[in-house]
Parts: sequence; structure tokens; C-alpha cells
Amino acid sequence: MELSTWLLFLSIALLAIISPGPAVLLSVTNSLTYGFKKSVFSSLGNITGVFIVSSAAALGLGAVLQTSTLLFSTLKIFGAIYLIYLGIRQWKSKHDIFEKSIETSKYNQEKRESFVKGLLVAISNPKAILFFTALFPQFIDLSKPIMIQFIILTSTFMFFSFFVLVIYALTAHSAKYWFAKRNRTIWLNRISGTIFITFGLGILRLRNRSV
Repeated sequence: MELSTWLLFLSIALLAIISPGPAVLLSVTNSLTYGFKKSVFSSLGNITGVFIVSSAAALGLGAVLQTSTLLFSTLKIFGAIYLIYLGIRQWKSKHDIFEKSIETSKYNQEKRESFVKGLLVAISNPKAILFFTALFPQFIDLSKPIMIQFIILTSTFMFFSFFVLVIYALTAHSAKYWFAKRNRTIWLNRISGTIFITFGLGILRLRNRSV
């Protein structure tokens, strides 16, 4: 892959990665709720989901989504319900984001939960599959080994997704004591919960324009 092609892909990918979305919000809320180290696991879950989604797009699932109203609607509803569920749970949470847990079992459970949340947020959004389906063909040269190009593009997206999510989480972590000092925990939970619900409702409004 030529450097100019890779740089063009990177610039487009960064625009998508930096834009705040469910993955960013999840990384921020996990950083504030469980601490920065545990938020890393939601970021790892997210890039694992990115790999699954990009692989699905490469295998043709994106094309199927574009032509199947039922499949598109099923994935859309699942993704929306999951985000709304996260939003309601966050909105109702009375969890003190500054409370420290010393129980190893709870720590491990929160790591697993964070990873699974990040994974599900990534794979339950039909927009992500359609994004990769539309993006990859523009940068893959059929006259060259396709698998190597796929690995380069996917690895690039995964690496910078993880990097950006960690930056968001670190920024949130540095601001957590500002929230603690002014006792804004409940309001933070409600605001982030409302945003999750808004993202979910936004997915419900998606239309499959190819059908």
C-alpha cells in the first residue's frame, strides 16, 4: 500500500474516530465510574468489536445489510435497545464515581463488564458495518494482495481508535476530582445516561437507503 493512500485513509478514519459517539461516551463514563485502568478494558473491547465489524464488512455482510431490510432492522433495533439500556442504567445509577473497591472479584467482574460493553457497543451499530463497507473498497487495490491491505487498514483503525479512546478516558480521569469537589456525581450519571439514550434513539431513526 502506498504511503499517500494510507495517509488519506488515516485522515478519514481519524475524523470518524475523534467524533464523539457511543464508544467515546462509554470510555469516559467508565473512566469516571471505575477509574482509568478499568476504562482501558472497554477500549480493548471496542477495538475487538472494530475488528469483528471490519471483518464482517470484508466478508460481505455490509452488502447484505444494504439489501436486506429485515437484517438491517434487526441489527438496528438490537443496537438501539442496548444503548438505551445502558442509558437507563447509567441515569438511575447512584454509584459514587470516586468510591474505591478493594475486592479482587469485583475488580475482575468490572474489567469483564467493561470489555463486554465496549465490544457490544462496537458490533451492535449497523452504521459501523456500512462505514467499513463503503470505506475499504476505496483504498484496496485488487491487483495487490488483499489480505495484507485489509490487515493494514483494520490495524490502523484499531490502533488509533484505542489511542483516541485512551486520551478521552485520561481527560475524564483528570477532571474527576473537579466533579467530586462539587458533588456532581448524580448529574453526571444522568447526563451521560441521557446521551446514551439519545444515541440509541438516533440508531432507531436510521434508514437503509439502499433498499
